[in-house]
Amino acid sequence: MSSESWPPQLKEWVARCLGQMTDANRAEAQTELRQAIANAFAEKTLWTTDWAGVQLQSLVPKAPPTLNTLKRKMNDAPQLSKKAKKAAAQKHANANIDFGDQAAMNRRAERFQREHELERQKSMRGQGSLQANNQNTHLFNRISRSDSPSVFGTNPDDPEADPNVLDWDKYTIVGTNQELFKDYLRLTSEPKPETIRPYPVLQQTLIELKKRWREKVSYNWICNQFKSLRQDLTVQRIKNEFTVQVYEIHARMALESSDMVEYNQCQGTLKHLYDLGIPGKHEEFTAYRILMLLHGRNKSELNLYVGTLTPRQKRDPAVQHALQVQRALSMGNYHALFEMYWNAPNMGAYIMDHFIDRERIRALMTMTKAYRTLALPFIQNELGFETTTEAREFLATHSLTFFTNPNAPDREKTVDCKSAVPQLAQIYEEKYRKVGIKGAI
Repeated sequence: MSSESWPPQLKEWVARCLGQMTDANRAEAQTELRQAIANAFAEKTLWTTDWAGVQLQSLVPKAPPTLNTLKRKMNDAPQLSKKAKKAAAQKHANANIDFGDQAAMNRRAERFQREHELERQKSMRGQGSLQANNQNTHLFNRISRSDSPSVFGTNPDDPEADPNVLDWDKYTIVGTNQELFKDYLRLTSEPKPETIRPYPVLQQTLIELKKRWREKVSYNWICNQFKSLRQDLTVQRIKNEFTVQVYEIHARMALESSDMVEYNQCQGTLKHLYDLGIPGKHEEFTAYRILMLLHGRNKSELNLYVGTLTPRQKRDPAVQHALQVQRALSMGNYHALFEMYWNAPNMGAYIMDHFIDRERIRALMTMTKAYRTLALPFIQNELGFETTTEAREFLATHSLTFFTNPNAPDREKTVDCKSAVPQLAQIYEEKYRKVGIKGAI
């Protein structure tokens, strides 16, 4: 199961269940506990389930046997000797004393409540020590390793430490490195605090990286530093508005530099952060996601995603623009498409750049079937080129220079449509029929 961020209520419920386990029911209860979390994860109800009201059947106290039940069992049993009857009666008396000791049951309940309160206080102290870390991950993996004594307990010298209570702070790294810039290195072992920058240093690092980007520093260096910054956030489990800001800025820089691998990685993480309810430029990146799905021509996923948009998202200008691009593509309205290409808000045009040539070829396939000749200035205006020179170079790149007057100036050149039709069909099949998206998630 993939690790996600778990709600505090789920943590408290797990701690309470672990505190109620005994040697007799531990194996069965842990199995039921893992299954309950796995089911909630699969149904995407981790945050909506009222965990305080969930009861594991293996932890339900068994009711003491009634006198009538015991009498019925004794009557059904085979006849015993006087000595055996005396021993059975003594055993029955002892059982009644054990189950009927209300004071003992009350003490046991108070102990569970005390353990729960201690765990809650420890969790609150842990959250206070990490101001930026407002969510926790990897809960399921820790539960799966619950048979290991290293997962449970706090300081062994603490007289109040309980070996059945998870030490949540033990698994959160707080960095101590004070360097602003640090090269990205893929982790091959457990990270060490001295190699990780703490939250305040990471905030200053982002400020300096933005400053250097404005100074036109190499994108390769900037990208390396952002990956290192993202890694330090990840290992410290920091998920807040600052985290969203880091991924949004890196995604925009990647778009500007045509680095679709890093962009898609940032977009995938941003979707998860937005789903957690963390504020950010949600509508802006919703529009980008729609345009990326149009680039990949993934119609089924696009329809599902558009169906989940809220009325507020649909009112956003960037989202409206992306939906209009979708409509123009579905209707084959290339005239409207290239107008929207020039008027794309935010950085939408950077994504459209990746599929605009494909749509130009599709538009030419339609236009050459409707006309005998096409003037180069007309092609420039209809297909969104800045100059006739740019339009001519596009045709030359695709071996479409079927001009009736090749020696004329660009503003007077015309294309012979009949000669261009078969070449357009071949180019589309060879170059644009299949879509390859780098770093697609």
